[in-house]
Amino acid sequence: MNDKYATATTALDIQKVDSFYGELQVLRKASLKLHEGEVVALFGPNGHGKSTLLKVISGIHPAVSGSIKYMGAEIAKTSSQKIVELGIAYIPEARNLFPDMTVLENLRLGAYNRRARGMVGENLEYVFALFPHLEERKDQIAITLSGGESRMLAVSRGLMSGASLLLIDEPSIGLSPITKKTVFGAIEKIKNETDITVLIVEQEVDNALKLAERVYLLKRGQVFLEKVADEISKAEIEKAYF
Repeated sequence: MNDKYATATTALDIQKVDSFYGELQVLRKASLKLHEGEVVALFGPNGHGKSTLLKVISGIHPAVSGSIKYMGAEIAKTSSQKIVELGIAYIPEARNLFPDMTVLENLRLGAYNRRARGMVGENLEYVFALFPHLEERKDQIAITLSGGESRMLAVSRGLMSGASLLLIDEPSIGLSPITKKTVFGAIEKIKNETDITVLIVEQEVDNALKLAERVYLLKRGQVFLEKVADEISKAEIEKAYF
């Protein structure tokens, strides 16, 4: 571990979390930490528990055992609604937009929790600065958006919640190279311009590795490697997958 993290404030502390789907164990004593304001990438093969870990953190899927602390408070048994109010936003791979509502209506619904209601105007201004294309499409029905536009809207809706921790699942999946550049450019701006902590789950290594300050590798439900991003290569990560 790099010395710079020795005195850093811990935003998220996950210790020995187990989680199941029925009788199938997906997470096995999974442990990791995120420091306040940093970007961390979680890599690993498909089907080995990355998305499940994000769902467990956000209260959508239960942890059977272990500890999940956010800003020092235990949240492992906390409801997903309360977790959003604490400042944690989960941005799923599937987007989960309201298809028959406009872009603007989707964004405003992202601010439904008590934490965000007083910041709607400020947060709208910020997400439109991140994604000017969305402002141009603000009156467009969500179902008519392209895949890239839908991903921009999903990220923006997470920001509308007033989040201090973003959990972003596979932001690059299904996107063109140009749109990937736009989405990861926005995440880089969030990193450079705010104190928001970001955990990115990714299958494609390149973009996330460039952004991350630290990386974890997860395989068969276990976190088996942690490194400062500058000290690990794409080849090492992909070799560890297999």
